[in-house]
Amino acid sequence: MYTLCIANKNYSSWSLRPWVLMRALDIDFAEQLLPFEAGSNYQRFRRFAPNGKVPCLLDAGVAIWDSLAITEYLAERHAGVWPQDPAARAWARCAAAEMHAGFSALRDRCSMSCGVRVRLRETPPDLQQDLARIEELWNEGLQRFGGPFLAGAAFTAVDAFYAPVAFRIQTYGLALAGRAAAYVPQLLGQAPMRQWYDEALRETWRDEAHEAHTRLMGETLHDYRAA
Repeated sequence: MYTLCIANKNYSSWSLRPWVLMRALDIDFAEQLLPFEAGSNYQRFRRFAPNGKVPCLLDAGVAIWDSLAITEYLAERHAGVWPQDPAARAWARCAAAEMHAGFSALRDRCSMSCGVRVRLRETPPDLQQDLARIEELWNEGLQRFGGPFLAGAAFTAVDAFYAPVAFRIQTYGLALAGRAAAYVPQLLGQAPMRQWYDEALRETWRDEAHEAHTRLMGETLHDYRAA
């Protein structure tokens, strides 16, 4: 059986991607959660991941680190990770890679914190540009491949890669137009996403670096997390 090493569900957007993909596709795995601690977590995570980061998938002594590498490793062994249709599969891979490498303004200003609701102090041009591109990309996929998911009728890896964006939109009250707006509740309503969110709310760990960044970026309106 696989073991998937992750960090706090409230904060760890990178951990969410393979976790939600494997849950959605019924790929069995054991979860190993190590919450973030004050200071550097590099040496703690180096126990299982060569890069000292999460997520990391362990399979019979083999470590696969990085969410995109995990996705491709799973795609070699399990059906449904990417769409069957070649055009949809090519688009999905490009869109996932774009998320993996880009959208730095969204990451920097709207770090994932599932259990809070925040009013941003400002929405600068670089963040507006990222949101406009996400809106464009989502509307394109939903229109071209018919929905309700980004590359067609089934949840695939491209949806998993944008799952943290749906949580960010919910947390920060970000607005999208067109079919992209309806895709957000569609994604948040998936059973694995609801499970992740419920478990994130029950976490009592707090990572001060994440908390301080959220306070810097905006005003916290609600905190639904366990005390």
